[in-house]
Amino acid sequence: MSDAPETPKKKKKGKLGRLLILGFGAVLLLGGGIGAGLFFSGALGSSKAHAEEVDPNKPQLVPRGGEHGEGGEGDEYESSYQPLEKEFTSNLKDSTHFVQMGIAVGTNYDARVLENVTKHELAIRSAVLMTISETEEDQVFTTEGKEQLQRRLVQTINHVLEEKTGFGGVGNVYFTNFIVQ
Repeated sequence: MSDAPETPKKKKKGKLGRLLILGFGAVLLLGGGIGAGLFFSGALGSSKAHAEEVDPNKPQLVPRGGEHGEGGEGDEYESSYQPLEKEFTSNLKDSTHFVQMGIAVGTNYDARVLENVTKHELAIRSAVLMTISETEEDQVFTTEGKEQLQRRLVQTINHVLEEKTGFGGVGNVYFTNFIVQ
């Protein structure tokens, strides 16, 4: 007698377990399908929206070969460079030393970025001098410190350009000379 009641209970548990596993699997498949559909429709929709967002009044990336426009991921772009007219001389933060440097800017955008740099050079020079004067003495003696200064100068110049023109576009700052005294 004890064998008879146990057998039906095991079968019920087995059927119930199978139903739960099948139901859970169906929910996972359905959810995964919906998620994948939303992901791919969002990805395709965002690229269409991005293509529509290109403002012809703002500088555009210049792919190698000279055609204007936004390129896809992995494309290589032309680089343009422009030195700033005069060198910069500034004291360093909390130091008796000063630094004298010449800089050039680089961009992968069309000529409008460099035209904006020339047009707003006075404001850029002022902001660059402020950034240099906030630089610690230790930074100018190491390569790592100079690289940090370059990144800060890129941010500074782009900030000025964004304020004045609504678009930055400077990708890097290069030292054309660098003297610490």
